[in-house]
Amino acid sequence: MITSKKQSPYFSVEKLADGVYAAIAKKGEGAMGNSGFIDIGKEIVIFDTFTTPGAAKELRRLAEEITQKKIKYVFNSHYHGDHTFGNQIFEDVTIISTTKTRELHRDKNVITNPNKEMKEMRNYLDQLEERLEAERITILQVSLENQIKEMKKVLDSIPELRIVLPNLTFENRLILHGETRSVEFYCFGGGHTPSDAFLYLPKEKIAFMGDIVLENLHPPIYNSQEFIDNLIKLSKLDIQRIVPGHGNLVTNSQIDVMLNYLHHLTDRVSRALERRLQMEQILALETPEEYSTWTGLDGYKRNLRTVYNELKEKNHV
Repeated sequence: MITSKKQSPYFSVEKLADGVYAAIAKKGEGAMGNSGFIDIGKEIVIFDTFTTPGAAKELRRLAEEITQKKIKYVFNSHYHGDHTFGNQIFEDVTIISTTKTRELHRDKNVITNPNKEMKEMRNYLDQLEERLEAERITILQVSLENQIKEMKKVLDSIPELRIVLPNLTFENRLILHGETRSVEFYCFGGGHTPSDAFLYLPKEKIAFMGDIVLENLHPPIYNSQEFIDNLIKLSKLDIQRIVPGHGNLVTNSQIDVMLNYLHHLTDRVSRALERRLQMEQILALETPEEYSTWTGLDGYKRNLRTVYNELKEKNHV
């Protein structure tokens, strides 16, 4: 296993294989989500662009410095800002996403009035600070502190932030054939968002997952059953190492961790509905020990609520 690393104020670069690098975000420094870059022969492919232009600029600089090559492609795994707000630093290259992700990025990531955005962000930060003062549960304190640090970096970046959309889209599968390796992009559906895609290197058995796979973090859920279906399809690929959307590098066993978590949520809510428990009673249930150290602001309760609403609608309860 290759473990040579290079440090940046925003992230650490870890070499996974010849020409394959993960950029692992440092908490609270303006990167937020993980990224990476792949040498395909004459050019580079970038995976996700962090949450601030400053972090993205450093990503571009280091990728070109390490490989001594120019960037030709950028890939957005999904539309969330912590994976796309750095796009403006790569406006001169081809930015790839699914068609749905481009639509969501266009419709939901809108900055029409920077001053208004900054005011709303300051109000949000004030609310988080108030919650932190009152919070007594350690893991929630950590989650609040992380969120405050990250959002302060986003606040600082708003005056220079411009939304740049992908300019090449695909539906389910796209393969880039470089001179030295092929890079495969897949979208098996949604779950975290309505459209979640990933980058796969079949020869190296490495995948850059975006937020389909996370490490010790409660994943925000768009649709739990779609998420489960997505992960089941993913588990059939020959993958050994994974760059998760957030957290440290993991192996393919993390796919099962994510599946077990989602099955746990659906099973817990299903049993609670059979007992005719109300939402408030379900939210009062204690977080199981195996997930008690996972971070993510209100992550466990938020996901219980999502699954509760899904199952109530499905069963017409």
